[in-house]
Amino acid sequence: MKKFLLISLLVFSVLSLEAQKDSINIAAIQNPGPVNAERPLISVSIYPVPVRDNYFSIKCDREFTFIKITNIIGQDIFRAQFNNPVIYNKVFLDNPKRGMYLVTIIFTDGSRVVKKIMIEQTE
Repeated sequence: MKKFLLISLLVFSVLSLEAQKDSINIAAIQNPGPVNAERPLISVSIYPVPVRDNYFSIKCDREFTFIKITNIIGQDIFRAQFNNPVIYNKVFLDNPKRGMYLVTIIFTDGSRVVKKIMIEQTE
């Protein structure tokens, strides 16, 4: 009986390893390559992080025309649209609450980048 259980356990472990191997191969086949093959990556710097003094700066290597900041539940706390595209902007927030926020930046070519920031209370 012990030999049967040992052989059954061995067969089961080999079969489960094969199932994992197959799923990895399928995932590798479905990956078509780089996601943004036609567009180069956009460099976005947001600093200081975490935000402590009710303001932070955004610097990009491309011109952008729109900034939106939302809290985690989707409420907009800041919006700015620029008639003349810029590559640098300082964002001033009016008494933001401590927490995680999403910064959405829309560029002149219509592409967008979303970054997370953490806002902490000043001490």
